[in-house]
Amino acid sequence: MRTLNLRILAAIAVIVMAAGPIYAQPSGQFTPFQNFVVEVQTANPNNYVGQPGNLVRDAAAFEEMRQHILNIYEGVAITHSYVLDSHTFDCVPVLEQPGVRLRGLGSIASPPPANGSSGAPGGDTAIAGVNSQLPDDTSVDAFGNKLGCAEGTIPMWRITLEDLARWATLQDFFHKSPGESVPGSGVEPKVTATHKYSYTIQSVNNEGGNSSLNLWKPHVNTTSGEIFSLSQQWYVGGSGSGTQTAEVGWQNYPALWGSQKSALFIYYTADDYNKTGCYNLTCTAFVQTSSSWHFGVGFTNYSTVGGTQYEFTAQFKLYQGNWWLFLGASSSSLTAVGYYPGSVYNGGQMSVHAQVIEYGTEGVGTTVWPPEGSGRWPSKGFSYAAYQRDLFYIDTTGTSQWDSLTPEKPSPTCYKVSKPSYSSSSGWGIYFYEGGPGGTTCQ
Repeated sequence: MRTLNLRILAAIAVIVMAAGPIYAQPSGQFTPFQNFVVEVQTANPNNYVGQPGNLVRDAAAFEEMRQHILNIYEGVAITHSYVLDSHTFDCVPVLEQPGVRLRGLGSIASPPPANGSSGAPGGDTAIAGVNSQLPDDTSVDAFGNKLGCAEGTIPMWRITLEDLARWATLQDFFHKSPGESVPGSGVEPKVTATHKYSYTIQSVNNEGGNSSLNLWKPHVNTTSGEIFSLSQQWYVGGSGSGTQTAEVGWQNYPALWGSQKSALFIYYTADDYNKTGCYNLTCTAFVQTSSSWHFGVGFTNYSTVGGTQYEFTAQFKLYQGNWWLFLGASSSSLTAVGYYPGSVYNGGQMSVHAQVIEYGTEGVGTTVWPPEGSGRWPSKGFSYAAYQRDLFYIDTTGTSQWDSLTPEKPSPTCYKVSKPSYSSSSGWGIYFYEGGPGGTTCQ
């Protein structure tokens, strides 16, 4: 028994280290892009390896990180940068972003029209749809830089050595989390007892789908070993080591995004989170085409218990071999934000269509798990519990169909999900409530 306990403690230590320390907020200094590149070019591993707050394994791991940054930005002409939510964004010409330049794409694909639900747009008067993360009350950042990117450029979260050095290896930085797997996939987790869910699922051949995600920022207590909390969509194809996904949602991940604000994120994997996958534009997978949205950054407003509910609508749609992402305030006001080229799936199932749709929450911890959604039980209902609504999938003929989802509650002592229901009220359609308070005995 003593040996077993020591093994459990060792596993927990590995998880906590992999999650990384809390990201320190910038000290108030703005670094122009050209200065940033010079700093990376001349960086000394001794200033990072073994330093407080850093987990980078050794000089070789640091060099791989350094070369990745230089490769991402090599030859890129940045003329404008600004700080949003304590992160620096560089306005990268669309054709010079890593997903285009480093994948050798000769042109940008044309987007399809977004699919609309069969219900009317709109919704409850207590709901505010989010169209962008840029604040309405200012046009410049704290350093006088104009917020936003010009036409023909996209905002790219600046990847720094400080970001990467908080992880043991570059591959650890790319991973969605320690021991990640698709909920309900039956795949044995690579790290035990870390992932807890409340989600809904439907097995159906599809070319994407839609939901409006209620926006919250559940507190993640990193000092106790909690890692992240999210609400998202999964579109899944394949199985086992061939599991492939396209994912979008919001996520409170202090070790990655640097605050307790839930940030907009996308993720993909082509091999069950093994050697492929990354968040946002941190590798060469996603091609962003719109400057309206900022991946990896928080929102101006979040829902409050008993008060205004904020939400954004996300939709993935397979079109001419590419998985297009749309974002907006509702399914009737979506903007094509970018796409995963079909080539990222290496001829796998997602190159053809997805086979499963999932919507719900996920919490990652060690011996304690964070709240999911609002932290309230689904039974509390509107303005108290988190929800997803206007849920439909796109069938293989390109037609929208209301979802027929099965609720799954693998950890009901900490998280639950309501049975999906239909409402004829404007903008609701199929919907469910999700989440819970988390805790230490999530069975």
